[in-house]
Amino acid sequence: MNEGTVTLPWLVVRQDDNGNRYRVGRYATRAEAQKIADSLDAHGPKPLYWVEKIGQSEAGNRT
Repeated sequence: MNEGTVTLPWLVVRQDDNGNRYRVGRYATRAEAQKIADSLDAHGPKPLYWVEKIGQSEAGNRT
């Protein structure tokens, strides 16, 4: 990794009522991504937001 390269391995993912999934943002730390997901989830029961690490399967990554 170069000094000018930033690694953002954590994703916030949104799933809508139809089961479609969208990447909301990429973050450097799980804590940062979780804070965003929690703040978005606070607006209501749907859509659903969760955190995933790039390169890992979806199973077990929902919070």
